[in-house]
Amino acid sequence: MAAGPARRVGAGALGEEDKVRAFFGLPLPEAHRSALDPFIARCAAAAPEFRWTPAGNLHLTIRFLGHVAMALAEGVAERVESGRPRGFDVRLGEVGVFRRGRLARVVWLGVTEGQPAMAEVARAVEAECVSAGLEPEGRRFSAHLTLARARPREGAPPPSLPSPPELPAWRATELILYRSRLGRAGSVYEPLRTISLG
Repeated sequence: MAAGPARRVGAGALGEEDKVRAFFGLPLPEAHRSALDPFIARCAAAAPEFRWTPAGNLHLTIRFLGHVAMALAEGVAERVESGRPRGFDVRLGEVGVFRRGRLARVVWLGVTEGQPAMAEVARAVEAECVSAGLEPEGRRFSAHLTLARARPREGAPPPSLPSPPELPAWRATELILYRSRLGRAGSVYEPLRTISLG
């Protein structure tokens, strides 16, 4: 089935602001967020040297745009949508970390199903970002669900964590352009535009 037109979400809240801190991501089903919430709470108690992502903010990042003009972000979204990206099944795996030397900087859940299709969507988004004048990504796309970042800038010793819950695969049917608002309590992610994945 072909993807429907991209739809604006919450556009009335945007006002006339021209610049946004934005990224493209795949949302998690609410059932998966609910299942991961107590797991994240146990992880936070076991590893307070990491800043753990609230379950409501969990998503699979496809491409971080940075602080860009709203028109640029929406233009990228429109062109990605015109390519009619396809939906695919996703399944999460085990806990892993991105390291700098012996220290861990990011804790994540891997993706065991859907990696090739997710990488294809990421390539399409990347191509449109570069076409719009953004700097190319310096690192190869790696499908993962970020759970936490180390509080010390240099990183922290890799934590010993409980096993994550076993979650069923789900169908990724939406790619969302999010706005990230930084606040004292952490980041708040606001959907700006949703692209249907056919």
